Amino acid sequence: MMRGFLIFGWFLCFLVNTGESVISKSLLKEIDRVNKAGPYIGVVVPNAFEMNPLLQSSSFVANQKRSYLDISGRRFRLGTLENQKIIMVMTGLSMLNAGITTQLLLSLFNVKGVLHFGIAGNANTELEVGDVTIPEFWAHTGLWSWQRYGEGPESELPLESNGDYTRTIGYLKFSDYNNDTTAEHEGHKDNLLNSVWYQPEEVFPINTYPETRQHAFWVPVDKHYLALSKQLEGMKLEKCINATTCLPRAPKVVRVERGVSANVFVDNGAYRKFLSTKFNVTPIDMESAAVALICYQQKIPFIAIRALSDLAGGGSAISNEASNFAPLAAQNAVAALIKLVPLLPL
Repeated sequence: MMRGFLIFGWFLCFLVNTGESVISKSLLKEIDRVNKAGPYIGVVVPNAFEMNPLLQSSSFVANQKRSYLDISGRRFRLGTLENQKIIMVMTGLSMLNAGITTQLLLSLFNVKGVLHFGIAGNANTELEVGDVTIPEFWAHTGLWSWQRYGEGPESELPLESNGDYTRTIGYLKFSDYNNDTTAEHEGHKDNLLNSVWYQPEEVFPINTYPETRQHAFWVPVDKHYLALSKQLEGMKLEKCINATTCLPRAPKVVRVERGVSANVFVDNGAYRKFLSTKFNVTPIDMESAAVALICYQQKIPFIAIRALSDLAGGGSAISNEASNFAPLAAQNAVAALIKLVPLLPL
């Protein structure tokens, strides 16, 4: 806990001593008062339609003295959720917004753990729309080294010898997905786009010498949080939007091995199949890995809950799945979050 306040103290000094203060002194005093009442569970959510079911839930009680603090375009909401003190913040879309918002949360506030929730596309055909997934590992699959045409898997990547890039994780070869590479066509049509090699993130964990980089691709969630989440299996989730529109079966909570994130909305069946076969992933989203990477570097316990709103790229028997069932998926993610929170240590 002392580490967190040292970081917080440094951050306050930076904000006050810059030429034009980012945060007013009065707001800094409010942040200090909030922190003295902590520690808190940080609750991070991408968008308003995912957050609103939680705000409207009777399980969430806003702080009567100070219900929120507005900082750098973000609203940090204060309250309790199933008797846990929480600070909830909406990140907005994308890895960049999720990373910035999570870093602000951890730098400014006395946070003991982070819960992230929302909806996601599905890459696992064994699961269905409405199911809630809790992955053990998260990876950012949007950091690539794009190989020049004519080179192959045996060709060293630029700057690979310096340790900047690697061929360890694997690649996507675009010509593998050309329509005219099937056996019925003569010869082999290559693709000038060649291949992209997946790369780990550079990370700089605290308690190491500054600017000493490490690398992380598969980032684990907190083992204790993951173990507690097993108690969510079997919980009842919403199946129907209304009296006439229901899912084929009752949704369930499932702990899965892997989820991935990137600044890409995946609505392509070929890429979904590639991610599934290459990385064995289930949820595909645009924020979770960013939150995971920030918490990993700051050594803060973290877990993500993502409800499946659609089969990425289509192919599900459910028509208009994302349009119709995204609100239901968001509600199921909130229900799982509310079930998990009281299991966490106070």
